[in-house]
Amino acid sequence: MDNLYFCDGLRKVDYVLVFHHRRHGSLRCTGTASVSQDQLSIVSNGNFPPTSGSSDAAARQGAGLRREEAASVGEVFMELGMARGSEPMEAADHEMHLIRQEFEANLLEAGLEVERDRETKTHGPSFTRIHAPWPVLCREAEFLKIKVPTKQSYELREESGFGSSMSSVWRKLKQPFEPKVPHQDHGSTKFLSHCFSRDKLHITALLSVFSPLTRGISTLIAKGVYDAAFPLHDGDFKVTGHLEERNDRQVLFEEWARYSAFYKYQPIDLVRKYFGEKIGLYFAWLGVYTQLLIPASIVGIIVFGYGVATVDTNIPSLEMCDERLNFTMCPLCDGACDYWHLSTACGTARASHLFDNPATVFFAIFMSLWAVLFLEHWKRRQISLSFSWDLTGIEEDEEHPRPKYETILLEKRQRKQQQKKKKKKKKNEVGTLKHDWKRN
Repeated sequence: MDNLYFCDGLRKVDYVLVFHHRRHGSLRCTGTASVSQDQLSIVSNGNFPPTSGSSDAAARQGAGLRREEAASVGEVFMELGMARGSEPMEAADHEMHLIRQEFEANLLEAGLEVERDRETKTHGPSFTRIHAPWPVLCREAEFLKIKVPTKQSYELREESGFGSSMSSVWRKLKQPFEPKVPHQDHGSTKFLSHCFSRDKLHITALLSVFSPLTRGISTLIAKGVYDAAFPLHDGDFKVTGHLEERNDRQVLFEEWARYSAFYKYQPIDLVRKYFGEKIGLYFAWLGVYTQLLIPASIVGIIVFGYGVATVDTNIPSLEMCDERLNFTMCPLCDGACDYWHLSTACGTARASHLFDNPATVFFAIFMSLWAVLFLEHWKRRQISLSFSWDLTGIEEDEEHPRPKYETILLEKRQRKQQQKKKKKKKKNEVGTLKHDWKRN
């Protein structure tokens, strides 16, 4: 993967499928026409005009198949290497190859555009690049009823009086801890959202459409058809130009994913924009949890300090550490153990007082109240994010078993069925032999 675009330099790579190429060979689902070895093996959805020039021109236009060679619009061609003198593929590899071919044909039928590199090596990773055209995104967004912001907005009114002055003071105190995120909306403007419709052109944003593809590809990865599937990042994470020209990935790297930004608040809106709502809600929860651990840790340090300050005046510890009292204790076990002096446990007694002292009772009561405070604070934060991210009308998807678990379970069931068939076959053979022996 050299860049973020197809070979024509126009269509952006939205998703990548990875598998390991093991054998030479060429396979075509329809037709018997051959394609030049120098030509890129590109799968398209037939939306490109036919080309009659050289293979370089075809590669520049992103059409790997000429129209006169294609039997149909949805035809899939996969060139896996040299066709002449190639060795036959193994049964398992051939089956995986056919599954990949059928899956990519279904992607083409859905309107996606697929491109694969020419493969000239016998081993190593191979990449399948996928691009979702704008009409496909619009169609799927309308089908999934994805909410997008509109041009219509309204102003959120702030409370007046003492609450407003306290809010302004709090914002000024938080200013040094805010991340330097460009175009971050901290104002009181709220844009109305509406389900996407292709008939309305005032929509300003559109979310990704690859979540159904991700759920479908998980099963193929579990079965070993593909090794990995992922979207690409938006360029390099290192900033090379001006700070104003940073992309979202570079902003997250500078203001979020590094140790020097540990004291800052998370750019949670940017995390949600880049990784999606599910990851955004997870890090929002993690931020609330870490933030509320600060008062708990302060109280814990105070309790520990109280134990350090009172360890020399603790009567049980003083009595255990006083060798003049010479308390002799019974053996800890029968036969092999001897009598021992209580003063030998002096260090353990002093250390236990540091964490188990009268202030520990107050800390236990405080943590029970802290747990309730944390739950209520997270509920308010979750409702606030759901409102600002337009997640109020979205129902949670039912949790399905992991594809890897389903694959292992299916293989285990198949092995048990084969073992039962073998046992049944052996019993039938033994019964036949006994019957023949009795007849003779």
